[in-house]
Amino acid sequence: ISPIRSSSPAPRMASSDALGWALRDEFPILKQTVHDGKPLVYLDSAATSQKPIAVLEALDRFYRHDNSNVHRGAHALSVRATDAYEAARDKVARFVGASRDEIVFTRGASEAINLVAYSWGLANLQAGDEIILSVMEHHSNIVPWQLVAARAGATIRFVQLTPDETLDMAHFRSLLSPRTKMVAVGHVSNALGCINPVADIIREAHAVGARVLVDGCQSAPHMGVDVVRLGCDFFVASGHKMCGPTGCGFLYGRREVLRSMPPWQGGGEMIDQVFLERSTFAEPPGRFEAGTPAIAQCVGLGAACDFLTSVGMGAIEAHEHHLTKYLFDSLSAVPDIRIYGPRPAPDGSGRAALAAFNHATIQASDLATFIDFEGVAIRSGHHCTQPLHRILGASGSARASCYIYTTEKDVDAFVGALRGTVSMFADLQ
Repeated sequence: ISPIRSSSPAPRMASSDALGWALRDEFPILKQTVHDGKPLVYLDSAATSQKPIAVLEALDRFYRHDNSNVHRGAHALSVRATDAYEAARDKVARFVGASRDEIVFTRGASEAINLVAYSWGLANLQAGDEIILSVMEHHSNIVPWQLVAARAGATIRFVQLTPDETLDMAHFRSLLSPRTKMVAVGHVSNALGCINPVADIIREAHAVGARVLVDGCQSAPHMGVDVVRLGCDFFVASGHKMCGPTGCGFLYGRREVLRSMPPWQGGGEMIDQVFLERSTFAEPPGRFEAGTPAIAQCVGLGAACDFLTSVGMGAIEAHEHHLTKYLFDSLSAVPDIRIYGPRPAPDGSGRAALAAFNHATIQASDLATFIDFEGVAIRSGHHCTQPLHRILGASGSARASCYIYTTEKDVDAFVGALRGTVSMFADLQ
């Protein structure tokens, strides 16, 4: 017997969330039931997205027909595998407006940031230099810089929040100086939902001679990104958050910057010539892709880029603006709920389609557990942003996050389960 009295309103369809309904058949995992027949409602897409049929078929087709190592053979399978792998690089490059030789495949955004920190950072940072991060960064955009700064003798400075919990640009400007060598910032916060003004950050950082890395994990899946127009030196993203497989992602680096960077890892593929006494190295991107890559996963990521492009990033962004407003308004109507981050604009723009929140008296982990009993998947914890949560005065939070397959009905089910959970705890008092 369910411990929750659901108060979800009757489902309703509107043209404003038509994209979510139109795409649901593309995601077979969403058709299942959990917990004794409850329809699955998936609101954890900021942690990982679900995969469309096109990506599943691309993976299956590669392993059934093309599986071989790349760049290392003249036989038919090796040629086909290499063609598929390099075609995926072309697709990723087009997706973010880059050239193919500026795209390095990695295991994900975490590895991409580590690559930049250790290759560019250790070659360029010196004692007295400064790195600027923000307090809202994911651990993956903090810890690598801490490790490298300790080795280089550099100092990390942190941009604080405004009262409405966005990035404080005035404070950022006060930190910039000729000592600033790297600015690494998230495009979109995975906890606050705020969309940072990265174009302004890049322009002002470049004015003092600093390089800029943009963490695009929460932007590339949800809005159009053109790295050349942004002007960033580096841009990273994870495939699994943008309908692709786990275990792959990419680093964009401006061509001249990548060429100036030494290898990070050694092995096959990344070499030009190997002698017993020394080695010479390939041009980027091969210089940074040591060993056998995640070939099938990268092929799947290319298929994901094709899929998102076919849907249209403008259509995705408009759909998520609607869901942002609907989620924020619906969640705000629940008593004793504190949502972190800025309010969206009246049309739903200005923040991501996610909401990290806490209840005044109920632990986030308890909320997530009992909401899950109703078939609704949300996340609880610190979302890899422990420093941010300390500033917010919370050990963690619950988070609901939407994507292209999310509908108003999903949000209604979530809010209904949340209200039921709150009522259940009130009855225990």
